[in-house]
Amino acid sequence: MRPESDSADRDPGFRVAGHFGEFLQGRLGPEGPVALVTVPCAGVGVTARRVGEAGALRQSVPVVDGEVAARFLSALGLPVGGYALEAEAPAGLGFGMSTAGLVALARAGGATGDIAAACRLAEGASDPLMLKCPAAALWAPREGRVLEEMPEPPACEIVGGARPGQLWTDPADMAFPDIAHLVDQWRQACSAADLESAARLATRSATRTTALRGPADDPTPELAARLGALGWLRAHTGTLRGLIFAPGTVPSGVETALAEAGLSRILRFQAGRAS
Repeated sequence: MRPESDSADRDPGFRVAGHFGEFLQGRLGPEGPVALVTVPCAGVGVTARRVGEAGALRQSVPVVDGEVAARFLSALGLPVGGYALEAEAPAGLGFGMSTAGLVALARAGGATGDIAAACRLAEGASDPLMLKCPAAALWAPREGRVLEEMPEPPACEIVGGARPGQLWTDPADMAFPDIAHLVDQWRQACSAADLESAARLATRSATRTTALRGPADDPTPELAARLGALGWLRAHTGTLRGLIFAPGTVPSGVETALAEAGLSRILRFQAGRAS
């Protein structure tokens, strides 16, 4: 009799979706905390599996530092050894692979504790990927907590990719523009399901961060104008850039235009609440 393949018995593990930068990110007042509204992206994620009771963390793509993972698992009272991670993208682009990896480890280990608090303890910053609806929260990444429950963004379609290079989040980095007034307007736009206004606010947040942090040669504003997007967004501490369209209105050739502008890992996905 032919033996079953290894894949037939393979533990499917626990997959946690990443995100695609942020709709908004900045400080709530000149001296206020860093806050963000994330862009969940089901098309990229990290899967964690138990592969025994001991042994160093195995990773197909290194997205979580081994010492960080050990600190995280210990904070949750979970075994530190015997895990494997499979990431679908590298770290440093803005997909939230590090947080997704930690949350996946927690799920695989059967965590019952405060995953957000453990992420903060282990890394000093996190994305809200442990939440049921990550985009429906104003999140404090340096504090690992929800500042305010928000209306979910209007339904939209995003096409984007990564600029060359990698950038990593520094938990001590507070160099962001003040977005307190944008948050107030964001709340109103999302409550009214006003995608045009929400896209303009995401554009303003991205534009202000680019003016403060660079790069000076970002082609995304020109692409958004040329391709008829409602607006654009970015990973505020990463290399991802995305164009925002109303569902079903993405023109042909967008992916080609992004690739010609130097973007890679191009994705097209739905975001926001279903209409």
